[in-house]
Amino acid sequence: MTTWITICDTCKRDDWDEATHSRSHGEDLAERVERHAEGRNVRTRRVSCLMGCGHGCNVAVQAEGKLAYTLGRFTPDDEAAAAIVDYAELHAQSETGQVPFKQWPQGVKGHFVTRHPPLPHTGD
Repeated sequence: MTTWITICDTCKRDDWDEATHSRSHGEDLAERVERHAEGRNVRTRRVSCLMGCGHGCNVAVQAEGKLAYTLGRFTPDDEAAAAIVDYAELHAQSETGQVPFKQWPQGVKGHFVTRHPPLPHTGD
């Protein structure tokens, strides 16, 4: 089962300013997450808006048949990107998508926004 990291590439944190930023914080984070995910057991994709603007920068970690999570309030840097990818790999290794708190990378603690149960199987 593939775990996906969906990265909002339009996120702008509160300090974003057209005069000082040439692109969105989401683009910066997406680039770093993609780089950290290379050769790892997760896949990435970008979307334009996860509708979590009050929590930017946002990502979703999800896989078919597993719990899905939205995380936000990241600084678009390599430390955050590495923690997101590390957490997504733990999600991939978990049968249900739930990762015990003690295994969470420090960089994702305090960044969880929502948890979604898996969709019911077709025909349920």
